[in-house]
Amino acid sequence: MSSTTTGTVDRAFRAALYDDSDTALDTGASVLAADPAADAELERRGREFVAAAWQRGWQPADVVRIVRRELDDVHIRLVSSLIRAQAPDDRPRGPRWAAQLADLAAEAAEAGETVEAGEAEAVGSADAAGPGGVLRPPPRTDRFSHATALLQLYRLLLRLPALEPLDERQPAPGQPRPESRMLARVRALLAKAEATAFPEEAEALTAKAQELTARYSLDEALLSAAAPAGDAPGACRVGVEPPYEQAKAVLLDAVATANHCRAVWNEAFGFSTVVGFEADLEAVELLFTSLLVQAQSAMTTAEAAQRRGGRKRTKTFRQSFLAAYAHRMGTRLAAAAGTQVTDDLLPVLASREVAVGDRLDRMFPETTTTRLRGAGDAAGWTEGTEAADRARVADRPRLP
Repeated sequence: MSSTTTGTVDRAFRAALYDDSDTALDTGASVLAADPAADAELERRGREFVAAAWQRGWQPADVVRIVRRELDDVHIRLVSSLIRAQAPDDRPRGPRWAAQLADLAAEAAEAGETVEAGEAEAVGSADAAGPGGVLRPPPRTDRFSHATALLQLYRLLLRLPALEPLDERQPAPGQPRPESRMLARVRALLAKAEATAFPEEAEALTAKAQELTARYSLDEALLSAAAPAGDAPGACRVGVEPPYEQAKAVLLDAVATANHCRAVWNEAFGFSTVVGFEADLEAVELLFTSLLVQAQSAMTTAEAAQRRGGRKRTKTFRQSFLAAYAHRMGTRLAAAAGTQVTDDLLPVLASREVAVGDRLDRMFPETTTTRLRGAGDAAGWTEGTEAADRARVADRPRLP
């Protein structure tokens, strides 16, 4: 790499990355747009930003989630390309990490982006265009706009704080790898369904989420979850997408507790960290997503009935619906979990709870509680409670 192209990128970064103003951003983008020879170096720096995020405890799904929350679709495409391009230079990080890379590759392939052979199986590979081509601008995008989007993304990546590190264990011999279920895609569809002002679009998006849920057999996977293995609990992060993320975090906490796990919500970054043994973690992810799909479907139906009765779709109705759904589901799951416990399992469960609690305390020595807000709509509360009573909950297999 020539000193000229390196200097171009350095000048752009000095102008744009450490100053939040639009003027600084325009200055940096202009410098990059004027020098196509610097594209390969610009991409290399992006891969370094991604690697630095991994060192600070972030994982691929976490980075994509924060980009989705803070920026736009173009930035999601760019960060996905960077993550996939950086993967071959990374060390092995365990099955959950590989599943997240596989999700990114599958989404890129669906969007028509170039994905090399094997990448969809979580191998992780750069686009076929080679160095400097991963971040090439899409058709009909000028170089200045493309450089602006890159600098906006790099600003975000540069400022990501450190997170609690998660274990990245390789599966033991004979232990099945956790399968990717496109859980993030399902939750994103539900978030879009909630955000739209058009009932017909909400119903279509919800139907698509239900289709994905059935395709990946979320409920059925609970029945075949492997027995817990290993002598120590692990942890994973589960996205809690807006809106009404507080009620959704309560639901996830209820699911985690019923599956012998503990959950800590990070409101600022849109996820909860769930601590538990591996098979329990997988069950929590699957059941939480399945219940979200069922809640969204039931809420769409309830709102349609409300509209027919002359009442408009309201935010307080939805908040109350989901809060009641989470509260009632917690009661149901706790009762169901209790029926699975026999006297001979009590010592096993007690020791596992101690191990999970110790791991949680090490990861989060200081936590606070929060009060659920905005659940004052009586009709929404009633409908949400009834929906939770109707929801399907697959039984977990008994512990050996």
